[in-house]
Amino acid sequence: MNKQKNGNLLAIIVMILLFGMISFVTNLASPMGDVLKNQFGVANWMGTLGVFANFIAYAVMGIPAGNLLQKRGYKFTALTAVAVGFTGVGVQTIAGLLAGNIAFGVYLLGAFIAGFSMCMLNIVVNPMLNKLAGGGNRGNQLLQIGGSFNSFMGTAVIFLTGVFVPSIVDAEIKQVFPLMFIALAIFAVAFVVIMFTNIPESAPQTVERKDESNVGPMSFRHFVLGAVAIFIYVGVEVGIPNVLQKWLQNGGLSVESGAEGIAATVAATYWLLMLVGRLTGAALGAKVSAKSMLTAVSVLGLVLVLGAMFLDPANSVNLPVFMGTAGFGIANVPVNAALLVLCGLCTSVMWGGIFNLAVEGLGKYTEKASGIFMALVCGGGILPLLQNYVVDLTGNYLVSYWVIVAGLAFLLFYALVGSKNVNKDIKVD
Repeated sequence: MNKQKNGNLLAIIVMILLFGMISFVTNLASPMGDVLKNQFGVANWMGTLGVFANFIAYAVMGIPAGNLLQKRGYKFTALTAVAVGFTGVGVQTIAGLLAGNIAFGVYLLGAFIAGFSMCMLNIVVNPMLNKLAGGGNRGNQLLQIGGSFNSFMGTAVIFLTGVFVPSIVDAEIKQVFPLMFIALAIFAVAFVVIMFTNIPESAPQTVERKDESNVGPMSFRHFVLGAVAIFIYVGVEVGIPNVLQKWLQNGGLSVESGAEGIAATVAATYWLLMLVGRLTGAALGAKVSAKSMLTAVSVLGLVLVLGAMFLDPANSVNLPVFMGTAGFGIANVPVNAALLVLCGLCTSVMWGGIFNLAVEGLGKYTEKASGIFMALVCGGGILPLLQNYVVDLTGNYLVSYWVIVAGLAFLLFYALVGSKNVNKDIKVD
């Protein structure tokens, strides 16, 4: 029994470390957008193509990776994902050695390949952590712990980027080599550790009887709605700070206040609060159900966003913000910005809650469901585009948050109604 517990503990640690790598590589793409913009002299939207490539890879790889997990198991899929991640970051590193437009194209190719890896790692890590904890509240708690480390690594990569790229105007890909080398080293070590770690596997899939051939995760209403919820959630999570930073840089703050610098630190504080929220969620996860947690944060998120939309931006508050190497400082910002930053506490625990609710009761269909789930993470690249289109259409940044309000309203509906398993008559063992 002790041997089994120790094996599970090691597997849990490995999964949590991989959870962190997902954020490290994914969040690196965001500051790299500014590097690409300045090194190659491209437009803002072209600078964000690296982020877009990361997320679109989920749509391409989600279902195939889910099928791979179902057929070959967690360990094989994890090893494949780590190898693909090493390749993707390696290609991005090579781009820093090239010149001209070819370097830009090679970097985007590397970002796309790395996105495949992040998708596959998500497909392994989420169901594995939920499974190792036995599902239910404990599963939600373990997912929140993994999410906390995910946020920590995401914050760390943004902080380290600021260290290695002190002047974004003169930034080049090669300045970020230290971070890429760190990622390559972690991938290499992870491959060796996973190779020698006993990862609990599901029972081998048997050939389904003919009358069950059309049964799968899409046969469960609560999973279908959960997949839509994840699409919306990732878009909400990315869209809130994305438009917030642009608003502050383009009129939301006075010129005298140093808009560009403060805007970046305010947005960074949103991600830091996600870490705080996930740590809190991990502490409460075993006591509070995923349904209750998702309901509470959806309601609070709606209140915060609606308040940000309708309060007068002329009203300002002093907000403690994360300033990278300078530590914490006080910035005077519109009350609207402060409310949007606080949304980080709400979005922090949504991923684990939605996943936990969506796969509950799926049994042997969990692995395939995870692949479909991950394909819809592409919402992180699509909903922010819609929100920015509303900005272009109306010329008003805060009006664009109606997109966020609609998304949070759906998440509240899912928590209260859509997450109920109404297909318990389907055999899942």
